[in-house]
Amino acid sequence: MNQIYSLLDAILPFEWLGYDFMKNAFLAVLLLTPIFGILGTIIVNNRMAFFSDALGHGAFTGIAIGSVIGIFQPIWSAIVFSIGFSVLITVIKNKTKSSTDTVIGVFSSAAIALGVVLVTSGGNNKYTSFLVGDLLSISPGEVGILLILAVVIIVLWVMYYNKVLLVSVNISLAKSRGINTLAVELAFTSIIAVVVTVVIQWVGLLIINSLLVLPAAAARNISANARHYNVIAILISIVSGLIGLILSYYMDTATGATIVIVSSIIYFITLALRKRFA
Repeated sequence: MNQIYSLLDAILPFEWLGYDFMKNAFLAVLLLTPIFGILGTIIVNNRMAFFSDALGHGAFTGIAIGSVIGIFQPIWSAIVFSIGFSVLITVIKNKTKSSTDTVIGVFSSAAIALGVVLVTSGGNNKYTSFLVGDLLSISPGEVGILLILAVVIIVLWVMYYNKVLLVSVNISLAKSRGINTLAVELAFTSIIAVVVTVVIQWVGLLIINSLLVLPAAAARNISANARHYNVIAILISIVSGLIGLILSYYMDTATGATIVIVSSIIYFITLALRKRFA
């Protein structure tokens, strides 16, 4: 890691990058933001913004359960709980006549309520920090975990993007092409569950959904086709992440929330430009 730090000092000799914790956060942003951009486009295409928010609630509940039963690293119980949570929502959504919003709303409300009860019972509130997150606390080892996660997401995206896109655009057409739409949905929602659960400790439950949705929503305003949409979403995610990180250093604000504010500003700019790209 020292070699990477030295390289960053040589290439980017800026004051804000003079500390190791800022270097770790910088590397984390470079790894996280493309993931947010990639997954965000599919979330927006599938009208799943509320769903990704619900997964954040499920992840928090998984962390709470892990802490209550005494797991040393409750993030593992959170991953298991979140995957099960996403699978259950997807199956019920596909097998019942209940509206998607209703099913997600019920699960989301129950999950966050249970999580809050568990982490605050008996004064056990050490995991309430997951509500806000702290990107500047990320360690070199955790940056390595993000690198592995980013590589896996990119490989899966390249291999299965067309199927996921077809399912999101026209599920009947996807079925006629022999695609197991339920399996595709389950795989995609499980991936979102893992990403949300792993990342929530650094960006926080309260804003994880915004980081996923805003870059994709902004890109959709000014994209001419699907290829442009994905590229622009990734670029907006990276740019807003880096600007938010730098601003949070100088303004002494929460990094994740600052990134969301920058993403929001970019969204409204693209919304104003939307007619020109229509």
